[in-house]
Amino acid sequence: MNPSWWQQIAGTVATEFSDLPDLAQTTRVVLRLVMAAVLGGLLGWEREHKGQAAGVRTHMLVAMGAALFVLVSQQLGMEKDDLSRVIQGLTAGVGFLCAGTILKGDKAGDVKGLTTAAGLWLTAAIGVAAGLGRELTAVLATVLALMVLALVPVLVRLIEKPEPLITDADVDSDASRQRIQTKD
Repeated sequence: MNPSWWQQIAGTVATEFSDLPDLAQTTRVVLRLVMAAVLGGLLGWEREHKGQAAGVRTHMLVAMGAALFVLVSQQLGMEKDDLSRVIQGLTAGVGFLCAGTILKGDKAGDVKGLTTAAGLWLTAAIGVAAGLGRELTAVLATVLALMVLALVPVLVRLIEKPEPLITDADVDSDASRQRIQTKD
C-alpha cells in the first residue's frame, strides 16, 4: 500500500527536523545559543547604556550568529581544520560589519566607532566560544571586556595630567590686585 501524500509530507518534515536527535543534543544547542545571546546582550547593554549605536540587539545577534555558525559546523561533523576555516570566514565577515561602524571625520584624529567595532568583533569571538561549548571561556572574556569598558576610561582620567587649580588668568588677576593694593 502506498503512503498517502500527507504521510509523505509528515515524513519529510520529520526528516528535516531530525538534526537534534535526542534531548541531550537539544539541551546542548539551546544552552550554547542562549549563553551566546546573554553574553552578547551584556556587552550590548553596556554600549547602549553609553549611548552607542550598536546596542543590545546587535550584540546579541552577532554572538548568536557566530555561535550558530560553529554549532552547525560541528553538527555536520567538520574536522578541526575545516572548522578553523569557518571561524576564519566568520572573523572576516564580522570585520566587514565592524568596519561599517567606524566613522572618520575631517580632522586627522577624528575617528569614531573604534570601540564599538572592537566590541562587536569580540562579541563574535565570545559567540564562537559559546558555540564551541567553551562557556567558561566565553563568560571570562565577557567579564574582562566589561571591566575594560568600565574601568579603563576611569584609569585614563586618573592618569592624564589634571587641570591646574590656578590658571594663568588667576595669576594675572592676583598680580593686578596686588599692584592696585600697593598703589593705595
